[in-house]
Amino acid sequence: MHNNNLVEQVGKQISKGQPAAQANKQQQAPLNAEQKQNLTNAINQLFAEFELTYHNQYLKAFSSAEKLGYAKKLWFDYLKDFAPERILQACRKATRESEYLPTIHTVIKYCEMSSQELGLPDSYQAYVEACQAPSPKTEYQWSHPAVYWAGKASDWFFLSNNIEAKALPVFKRHYEALCERIKNGESLAPPEPLALPNDKAKPLSSEQKRERLAQLRKDIKL
Repeated sequence: MHNNNLVEQVGKQISKGQPAAQANKQQQAPLNAEQKQNLTNAINQLFAEFELTYHNQYLKAFSSAEKLGYAKKLWFDYLKDFAPERILQACRKATRESEYLPTIHTVIKYCEMSSQELGLPDSYQAYVEACQAPSPKTEYQWSHPAVYWAGKASDWFFLSNNIEAKALPVFKRHYEALCERIKNGESLAPPEPLALPNDKAKPLSSEQKRERLAQLRKDIKL
């Protein structure tokens, strides 16, 4: 099968997985009054912790009540899809790892779930798993469906018949694209096991046996 057709087919099969909101994100429905208040409290606490941690930088960045008020509204708008507790966790992680006042971009990055939290192995571990998994691939207990789908998109024959230096970049490209989709809230359909035939051979009746024996004798001229 041509590689482009293979990727297209795999993409259709992957799409059977239903999009799902990440555990760290709120539903995309409009926030109610309680949710708005909880989010506002989280933003206020975030700025309070930034002020204590980055005092001089903070005062320089938010030199007036007007600038501070505008900044809080902006951060509220950018972070409204995340749960308040997730925002505060991201805030503390950012302050632990940076000597400079964190940006919105940095906090959003820390709000997003990591590969480890999502149960995704790193690219090389996933590649080794895909290469070593026995056939039939659909019946193997994959660490995550993304490993299977990346292997299928890369082409199992290609993976097993090319050196790592050639096969790994191809697999990694497919795998990391799938990981990004998962981090954006999409769920992947699990591999579908090969269907076993349902029809069982029915035993022949005595009459059918006689007819087949007669035909066999006729064919071999007995």
